[in-house]
Formats: sequence, structure tokens, C-alpha cells
Amino acid sequence: MTDHYDALETRDPAQREAALFARLPDVLRKAMAAPAYANLLRGIDPASIASRKALAGLPVLRKSELPALHKAAPPFGGFVADKPGAFARLFTSPGPIFEPEGRQADPWRGARALFAAGFREGDVVLNTFSYHLTPGGFIFDTSARALGCAVIPAGPGNTEQQFELIEAYRPVGYSGTPDFLKILLDAAAADGRDVSSIKRALVSGAAFPKSLQEEMKSRGVEAYQAFGTADLGLIAFETPAREGMTVNEDLILEIVKPGTGDPVAPGDVGEIVVTSLDPHHPWIRLALGDLTAALLPGASPCGRTNMRIKGWMGRADQTTKVKGMFVRPEQIAEIAKRHPELGRLRLVVTRAGEADAMTLKAECASAPDALLNEVAATLRAVTKLGGAVELVGAGSLPNDGKVIADER
Repeated sequence: MTDHYDALETRDPAQREAALFARLPDVLRKAMAAPAYANLLRGIDPASIASRKALAGLPVLRKSELPALHKAAPPFGGFVADKPGAFARLFTSPGPIFEPEGRQADPWRGARALFAAGFREGDVVLNTFSYHLTPGGFIFDTSARALGCAVIPAGPGNTEQQFELIEAYRPVGYSGTPDFLKILLDAAAADGRDVSSIKRALVSGAAFPKSLQEEMKSRGVEAYQAFGTADLGLIAFETPAREGMTVNEDLILEIVKPGTGDPVAPGDVGEIVVTSLDPHHPWIRLALGDLTAALLPGASPCGRTNMRIKGWMGRADQTTKVKGMFVRPEQIAEIAKRHPELGRLRLVVTRAGEADAMTLKAECASAPDALLNEVAATLRAVTKLGGAVELVGAGSLPNDGKVIADER
């Protein structure tokens, strides 16, 4: 049994980086054939975007903005040049956000994730992600079939019928949420049903703590997790090394300061921004609103050499309302920009008596009174709200990507 899906997974990181950015200018040209991207990227010369530094200069497109954009210019907000009929399937996700599925093999890039989890050609896979309107079921279905597996399109729920399918087809693999896998195993044990054929699983869509992973293993199922979205498919996945998640091939993943498009310092927590290299439906710097951090550089013990991330670490969209006014991460980023002598910032929102109160905690090597007053004035100017400022020692605020902490 081979350890890797193909040679791309073990190539030299510099070779991968060069290949990605050699393809990017043409993908940018294809993206700019769509009116919304033509407007967003107006004045950009695609040939000049040939490095991470150049890419970081492009504007981000926030996933949180997509519902309004899609409503204003249905179905895809003007970000897809091809007509809906050029795609294989057409989906919707809550928002609503409308997503097309490409006609190519493995359009959601999931075969690698399944391979890393131990799935192989000829396996029978029980897929319990929903097939109704949203792309989840088809993401894992098309990925498994691209790998050469046979898929049982079970969807979620109805455990009695699931048991009939499992006992008849004897699937070796499971794809779905970790929660539903536990429900299946628990119900099978209670009802005396035989689900012992399931030996491996790729789970997503819900938290998968170490304790649940160990429970699955004790019950004979080696389960790995993947991180993906309805827009992009599988973005990163666990491997047998169990050291974070390996970023998928054909994607450029950045980690930026929440509310900005600026890359974080190595090791810092930030928001995931992804650029895909699918010319039929490219995403250029799509900010997902999810937080993560990069692991140390270097090849994974499993031999894969792509960037590794720590997995999902919360949401970057920390917008909150204070005294009836919204305060956003972008505003905290603006304060940081005006005061480069500060380190990490965190706006803490609390209640004082019966009123909202906020305190901006700012890391600083020294704390002169003049700086305290200047930062307080900037806080008021940017947020249009008064608040206290507390200067704290460098490195004293948590490295968790949180810039607004609502403690009310």
C-alpha cells in the first residue's frame, strides 16, 4: 500500500510554491472575465502577482459578504464567468450562498483527504453527509468515486435503514460528522446490529476532540478529520502523522490578521484566506471567517511537505454591538495601523452597572502616559465610542486570534 496519493504531495516546498504562482496569473485573468472580479481587481496586472507578497496586496473577498452579493446579482454575485448550465450540479447553502460544482473529476479536491485517511480503490463507503440542496454529500461522494470507491448515498438520520445498508453492503469506510458516527455506533451496540465492517472514517462539519477520536479507535474505527467549506471543498486534512492538518494541493492558503488582508507573524493565530486555482470557478483571496495558525515549517512525519495548520480554532468574525453601535475587527486593525509601536490588541467588552463598557488592552514595551492618551483618542475616533485603554506587557495577551472579547 502506497503512503501518498501522488508525487505532488512530497515535492520540495519551493517547487510547489513556484508551480502555484506560475499558474496564478492565468487564473487571475480567468477570474477577471467575471464582472465582479473585474471590478474588485480593477487596475491589477495579473502577470505581476507572482509571489505571496504580491498576492497579499490584493483585496480580500469576505465569505460573510457573499449572501448580499449573490442576492444583488444572482446566482453567483458576478464572480463566475461561466453560465450555470456549464456546471454539473448547482447548490445552495445557508445565507443563501449559491455554489456550482464543476464537471471535472474530483471537483471538490477530496480524494487526497480520503486517501490520507486510509480509503482505497474498491472500498465501499457509507456517506452520511446530506445530499439535499447543499453540496456536503456530493463533496464526499464525488471525492470517494474519484478515488475508485463505491458510495452508499445514505445521508444523515434514519439509523434503522442505515443498519440494513451496512449489513448488506459491508462498507469499510464512513464519511460524515463525528457526531453521527457515534450515534450509529451507539445505536448499533444497543440494538445488536453488526456495523463492524466500518474500519475507517473521514469526518468533518463538527468538533472532533481527542477524546472522541480515541473512543472511535477503541471501537475499531480509525477516524481522521478534514476541514472544508461548501465554496472550496476540502481545504486541509489530517494524515497518519496526526500533527495538524495538511493543506490540500492546488490551493494557496494565507493566514491574516482578522479584519485585514495582512499576513500574521509566523505561528500567530489568524483568519484563513484561500485562493483556488480552478480556472472555471476561481476564488481569489476568499476570507472564510475561520481562525487557525500554521504549524512549524518542514515536512510532516508522514512525508507530505505542504503547509500544515492547526485546524479550526474558532471564528474570526468577532463583530459585536456596544451601546447600540457595531464594533468590528477591522476597526481594531485600524488602531493597530495608527500605532505601530503596539503589539497585539484586544478590545474587552463588559457591563459596568447597567451600561456597556469597553477596554482596549494593548501590548507595549513601555507605557508612557502620552501614548495611553493617544491610543484612547484613536479608539474614540475609530469606533465613535469612548473606552478605557490598558497598556500591558509584550507577549501578555493570548495568541488566539481574538481581537474583540465580548464578556457581557
